[in-house]
Amino acid sequence: MPEAGLDAIERPRAAPASRAPPYWALPIDELFARLGSTRDGLAEPVAAERLRRKGPNQIREERSASIPILLLRQVRSPLVLILIFAALIAAGLGEWVEASIILAIVLGSTLLGFSQEYRASAALAELRRRLELTTKVRREGAVRAIPVRELVEGDVVILAAGAVVPADAVVVQAQDLMVSQAVLTGESFPVEKRPGPLAADTSPVGRINTVFMGASVRSGTAEAVVVATGRRTQFGAVAERLKSRPTETEFARGMRRFGAMLIRVMTGVVLFVLTVNQLLGRPFIDSLLFAVALGVGMSPELLPAIISITLAAGARRMAARGVVVRQLEAIENLGAMTVFCTDKTGTLTEAAIELEAAVDPFGRASEEAARLGFLNAGFETGIENPLDQAILASGRKRGLSAAGYVKVDEIPYDFTRKRLTVVLDEPGGGRLMVTKGAVANVLEACATARVMDGEAVIDAAARERIEAYCRSQGEAGLRVLALASSRPPPKPDYGASDETAMRLEGFLVFVDPPKAEAAETIRSLAELGVEVKIVSGDNRHVVGHVAAALGLDAGAMLTGEELAKLKDEALWNLAPRTTLFAEVDPQQKERIVRALQRAGHAVGFLGDGINDAPALYAADVGVSVDQAVDVARESADVVLLRRDLDVLRLGIEGGRRTFANTLKYISITISANFGNMVSMALAAPLLPFLPMAAKQVLLNNFLSDLPAIALASDRVDPERIATPQRLGVKDIERFMVAFGLISSLFDLLTFVVLLRVLGASKPIFQTSWFVLSLMTELMVVLILRTQGPAWRSRPSRTLLAATAVVAVAGLAAPYLGDLSAAFGFAPLGLGDLGALGLITLGYVAATELGKRWFFGSSRRREPPRA
Repeated sequence: MPEAGLDAIERPRAAPASRAPPYWALPIDELFARLGSTRDGLAEPVAAERLRRKGPNQIREERSASIPILLLRQVRSPLVLILIFAALIAAGLGEWVEASIILAIVLGSTLLGFSQEYRASAALAELRRRLELTTKVRREGAVRAIPVRELVEGDVVILAAGAVVPADAVVVQAQDLMVSQAVLTGESFPVEKRPGPLAADTSPVGRINTVFMGASVRSGTAEAVVVATGRRTQFGAVAERLKSRPTETEFARGMRRFGAMLIRVMTGVVLFVLTVNQLLGRPFIDSLLFAVALGVGMSPELLPAIISITLAAGARRMAARGVVVRQLEAIENLGAMTVFCTDKTGTLTEAAIELEAAVDPFGRASEEAARLGFLNAGFETGIENPLDQAILASGRKRGLSAAGYVKVDEIPYDFTRKRLTVVLDEPGGGRLMVTKGAVANVLEACATARVMDGEAVIDAAARERIEAYCRSQGEAGLRVLALASSRPPPKPDYGASDETAMRLEGFLVFVDPPKAEAAETIRSLAELGVEVKIVSGDNRHVVGHVAAALGLDAGAMLTGEELAKLKDEALWNLAPRTTLFAEVDPQQKERIVRALQRAGHAVGFLGDGINDAPALYAADVGVSVDQAVDVARESADVVLLRRDLDVLRLGIEGGRRTFANTLKYISITISANFGNMVSMALAAPLLPFLPMAAKQVLLNNFLSDLPAIALASDRVDPERIATPQRLGVKDIERFMVAFGLISSLFDLLTFVVLLRVLGASKPIFQTSWFVLSLMTELMVVLILRTQGPAWRSRPSRTLLAATAVVAVAGLAAPYLGDLSAAFGFAPLGLGDLGALGLITLGYVAATELGKRWFFGSSRRREPPRA
């Protein structure tokens, strides 16, 4: 968003004399008084009352749908509403039994869908609670962690590097606080924030004493008093003005197209049947109920519930394996992933980083380099990282101490300079500046290098020798940081311009071996059709060494320097063929992700740092870890509870299993319903009576949907998990027509047998076709749930049991006395049941043969994989 974005929300203007000054213009003590707070924070009862009165600190309240909303969701379908309306008309005309049956079936479907969606909604809420952001606040003088949504005006929040700013707040005290507010202003570089009142007409962009909700802390620490929460924040105001819809996922887009296709087909058939029945002079109410029942029968009305159930069940299974899904729609994208981009540290390496050596500029062991590295790591206030932890652990073993040193200032790390500097007052007097960072970037700031008897100018020969040493370490898989120092003149504060004419003191060399199981996991992902690419800010030689150890192509590499020279069109071509991206900055990570997407890949990106947020947001599946900084976790779709690629493999398999079961319901139900609908539409003008009463159609549809719920727990064939899958509406249309017409063919055969061979009366005809239609729909679930022969793929016990129970209920329905009479059923003889059994067996055989043809032709049409 451009800088004008904030100004558009709150234009700076001078406050009239009669109005109180705005919060950013007040001295801090006056601000506390206005907010009814103190530097020790709020009292708990006061905070609780403010939370009750002003509501949670959220832009959009992510809560489970209430019971009334879930109930209304079940009947919002226009066809269901028309059916209820038609039932009310029937009741008004005295057709009480007809109206009661229809309303009972509608109520049964509604309650079934409601109960399943309620369970799914509760499961999703529980998963969200597991990943809820917390923030540290000072209340009644004590520091405690609370959920971000419970923050209120007057709370004193404690900020540190990696945190997402939880609300608009005025800085009370700060130490080297650098904040990225690109989410609001579009500024590429972090902004330093410090306490102190500003002029009343200061624009939001210029308010250096205020941190805004949604910004992220890049370095330093601070305490700040909250002045606005939720929709009252600047971020909330921007969100309200933009009202931007989230990017539609591939799955959601496919479902929308599928729904549009379904509505077109249903509308055409319903109007056709209603018109034909009226031309034949049949009763309007019967014709209306039959036509609407056809539409409802065609519609997979439990689809929203089935999707929620299947995705929630999949999310629960994945959470048990260490993969927590923040957005259910991400499950489909996880299963569709074709490229996975990851850093190496922690995922491909052990993340047990140790300081291997501290050396002078020419590779000799150096206690001075160890001491300076210890001071830099000990006094810097940026985000905690394993390199600094390794330096401090090694220094403590060496007996090093920072006693007597006093920190004066810090020049925080950024992704342009790639170095961090601390300025200290030494115990004996004098000022010391110590810089640590990437070798090339520290060398830029150096004029001389330490030698045994003093220092020497870094000439071409010395630079070549230094670079050769660092290259040899990188090729051995060791990571190298450079150290430099200087004696700057005393002054209040320092900036990047002071990092000049420094002396290169030496290098810190770290070891982080590859994980033993990482190579096998990469091979397993490749077997799933997912290519792993390393995207790292680390040295090219280290990245190449790790890649070679894991079996990746170390020669297919692009560096950040090379990438910067490429136009987008060239990167679109190169990115899919590149395995390693080394020495890249955050903007380049995002650019890599978008280039891979442009090449047609579904891209996953794993990141845990502040610099990973743009790429996480851009990826089809942003993946983070439970220990990641807040801004990375909030940008991710999926969170791994263990930093392990094998956990991700399990997540991908879980995503594909969940998606496959969702697709089963859509394909099977819509093809069976389409076949029945076509059969009834063709039979309606040819028969002297309706082929099935409206209440029978609805009962048939209700019973056949019951086993479909069990598809959420069904087994999935290995070949469905082995490759990425996407929802293709064209494929569903072909499936619907192919297997729907097979069903219609046997329905027409049934009509001929019942009328010409058995001479069935209206009650026997309708009952026979009800039983046959239900049995074939149940059988088709067991046949079409797998692309291979049905007898080689075992369904889940739940699905098998549900199918058996419904089959028994359907066969028993004509013999249940008053209940049978209410639905217009008549008992069937052995001859009738025998004929229906033979037709069902023929249908099963034809569907199995049709399946071989359909899936064989589909595979022949698939383009070769890249």
